[in-house]
Amino acid sequence: MPEFREILYSVEDHILTITFNRPDALNAMTNTLYREFMTALDLAEADDEIRAIIVTGAGRAFCAGAALGGTDDETCFIPDAYSGNGGRIDGRGIDWRDWATRDRGGMLTLRLFECVKPLIAAANGPGVGVGATMQLAMDIRLASEQARFGFVFARRGIVPEGASSWFLPRIVGISRALEWCYSGRMVKADEALDAGLVRAVYPQDELLPAARAIATEIAENAAPVSVALTRQMMWKNLGADHPMNAHQLECQAIAFARRSADAREGVTAFLKKRRPDFPLKVSRDMPQLFKWWQGRKFR
Repeated sequence: MPEFREILYSVEDHILTITFNRPDALNAMTNTLYREFMTALDLAEADDEIRAIIVTGAGRAFCAGAALGGTDDETCFIPDAYSGNGGRIDGRGIDWRDWATRDRGGMLTLRLFECVKPLIAAANGPGVGVGATMQLAMDIRLASEQARFGFVFARRGIVPEGASSWFLPRIVGISRALEWCYSGRMVKADEALDAGLVRAVYPQDELLPAARAIATEIAENAAPVSVALTRQMMWKNLGADHPMNAHQLECQAIAFARRSADAREGVTAFLKKRRPDFPLKVSRDMPQLFKWWQGRKFR
């Protein structure tokens, strides 16, 4: 286990809690925090004892966005992709697939999107910029009464990042997504709830227990490989242009699952009225059914 400096990594009862741990800086995203968060996700995927992940922040903020100024390790802005291009902004000659030209927030969001463990955001306080956009790729978002969400890019003279131009309209609708991004205003927890951005709002001291209750329900009752497949099928089919795409994916997954030891255990446990003990492991037994499982690269 690596020694983390800017996150806390805690596993209990098959649930991993990742806590951004820069409370004095409102958990602003540094390159160190970014790397440690990515490493934590890698560790979680490789650990079959972990069946659900909660992400939260220490102190009074979830994440105040990218750290501005300071040393190279303290700031999370990428180098100017046009610096070697004579300032030209038509993009010619630039490989936007290259690590050096890509938005770190988007790379993080894509990593979360591809995760094979369920992700629960517990927004304990404000999430701004990347602190808001990263939550869009998490499966269940809960908020405390102190939570705020800021898609503030236009107020900084920049544009939405973290692949939020794909995620946000799908979650809250195009009109509301545009209004939030045009204005750059802070969205309060009750408005986020009304828009469907968060599932529920809790008093601060009830937020993490609520997140753990959801995670426990998953960890104790669901087959990990089934959960991993379901997560990928649901997210990937958001971009499908016809339900036939979903049908074809489901046929492949069902053909795999119905012959699996997990299916036999699930039926047996149901008939015997006991809690199931699913034998398949995400780290070794994921079927290579879909292209998304091949050649994943986030860094």
